[in-house]
Amino acid sequence: MGVADAAPSSPITNHESRFANHDSRFTIHDYPVPEGDSIFRAARALHRALAGRPVTRFESVFPRLTRVDVDTPLRGRTIDRVEARGKHLLIWFSGDLVLRTHMRMHGSWHIYRPGERWQRPGHEMRIVIETDAFHAVGFSIPIAEFATARDLARDSPLQQLGPDPLAADFDAEEAFTRLRARSGMEVADALLDQTAIAGIGNVYKSELLFAVRVNPFTPVPDVSDEQLRTLIATAVRFMRANVANDSAGIVTYSGMRRTTGRLDPGARLWVYGRAGKPCRRCGTPISRRKQGPHARSTYWCDRCQARAAAVAPH
Repeated sequence: MGVADAAPSSPITNHESRFANHDSRFTIHDYPVPEGDSIFRAARALHRALAGRPVTRFESVFPRLTRVDVDTPLRGRTIDRVEARGKHLLIWFSGDLVLRTHMRMHGSWHIYRPGERWQRPGHEMRIVIETDAFHAVGFSIPIAEFATARDLARDSPLQQLGPDPLAADFDAEEAFTRLRARSGMEVADALLDQTAIAGIGNVYKSELLFAVRVNPFTPVPDVSDEQLRTLIATAVRFMRANVANDSAGIVTYSGMRRTTGRLDPGARLWVYGRAGKPCRRCGTPISRRKQGPHARSTYWCDRCQARAAAVAPH
């Protein structure tokens, strides 16, 4: 799941041959920047490892979680399912209890076999969920809470999320309406607004805008309806392509996120992380600048995404 801009990501490890693909050896797949696709893959891996198994031990450094465990013990509860909603990861336990976590910038979930050595320092541990076959360890997770299904449906950050491009019931028109309503924002910042469209992070933001040839600093009102709809459709295409390599194994990616469709690891992205390097379309050096209230890095091509070319009448 990873960190924004440059830090290491969350591995999901695989050690059981019945879940493995061609190689059952220990593997860790790094994946920078926690965006919707990486959370989706992590949730799928956790689900395969944990679903249907009773909890044998629970531990956390968060008092608010341990209090719940003392009052209504996790041990003995069955893990019903694990799922992603935008950038949130939900672990559902029997007895109407849900653990919601958000990775923010540095959080990650790992899966280990009992007795296996952790790949991150113990002081970074925040949550441990053990079953007979697998242990799920949450490292550096900043946001974690227990809730009931009613809590999540009534008063939860999940209720504020925009449509999720990875959801089976993704509503493109609702996403369009919500993005169009961000009239006071530049389009790059609007794409990062999780209440407009869920799951898009800094990598996809820059990649989508390049793919559609929209300048990232264009105010939302100056983005045409056609461009906005194409950005949404491209988000669906890019994100779903990056979770489509499904296997029966407890793994995340066997490689890094790609938007170019190229297998070469050095050519997997159009603009993100390529400041000063030649544009893959026209050769112009890629530009980089901090943008928005959180000063996130934005990458773009001055020629392919020239402001005059990006703005079109509605």
